[in-house]
Amino acid sequence: MIKVVIADDQELIRESLKIILGTHDDIQVVGVAGDGSDVLHILEREAVDVILMDIRMPGMDGVHCTKIVKEQYPHIKIIILTTFDDDDFVFSALKYGASGYLLKGVGMDELYQAIITVNSGGAMINPDIATKVFSMFSKMTQNNYAVQVDESSIKDISHPEWRVIQQVAFGLSNKEIAQKLYLSEGTIRNYLSSILSKLNLRDRTQLAIWAVQTGITTKDFHDE
Repeated sequence: MIKVVIADDQELIRESLKIILGTHDDIQVVGVAGDGSDVLHILEREAVDVILMDIRMPGMDGVHCTKIVKEQYPHIKIIILTTFDDDDFVFSALKYGASGYLLKGVGMDELYQAIITVNSGGAMINPDIATKVFSMFSKMTQNNYAVQVDESSIKDISHPEWRVIQQVAFGLSNKEIAQKLYLSEGTIRNYLSSILSKLNLRDRTQLAIWAVQTGITTKDFHDE
């Protein structure tokens, strides 16, 4: 059972999402919140797996809340759900550890699949803005969103791990990477765990940002 919190300042939206998601046997909505502070109060008393987080909320907004949640509850996955296609919000939410970014106009089936995907360790970015996010990642070396990695740790990355890193940078899920590289999902998870440990990175979002900004997406990692 995936335990979900819905955070949105509009009661109609959060209650509607609660009803719709409640029709799925594998999802339990354990709380709804009108702003970031409400989210933090829920987390104090409930075990939560995924948060659907509106960005623009009064009081504590979704970006600030995402930062605090990932610092205090790093295992919780966050999907940013918004009507605003705003560069700064995309940068910040993903920088702080959000696993997904979807526009509110997304279909309910796609939202459900997004919850399943991020809960299993994948990332979900709405196709309408995926290209824009990729472009912004490419420019991160010119601003304070750049992810830094100790150069001495890079030499420890194996050839198979480089191939996995490249696919993460392309936005592929573990399942998609496994299919593309003809490996099991368990092997991909093990590679990712090893990669994050070697590079001292927090999660696959930081890994993707670093990979894009350092040009790894343009390199040829065919089998040696």
